[in-house]
Amino acid sequence: MTHLQLFTKLSSLPPALKAEVSDFIDFLLSKKKKAVKANKPKFGYTKGQFKMSPDFDEPLDDFKEYVL
Repeated sequence: MTHLQLFTKLSSLPPALKAEVSDFIDFLLSKKKKAVKANKPKFGYTKGQFKMSPDFDEPLDDFKEYVL
């Protein structure tokens, strides 16, 4: 269905049905927003699942010859 066909059908509706269509469109948009929010991970969700070695910030032995 093209935009023109949809607009033509919408234009032919009485005002009461246009209001219902408008409410339904608002419902669909709010439903879409809720789905997007539900997929967003929360801060700290993976806390405790990753461990870093104690010498993480230490210089690597492979680069000693480049360090002055």
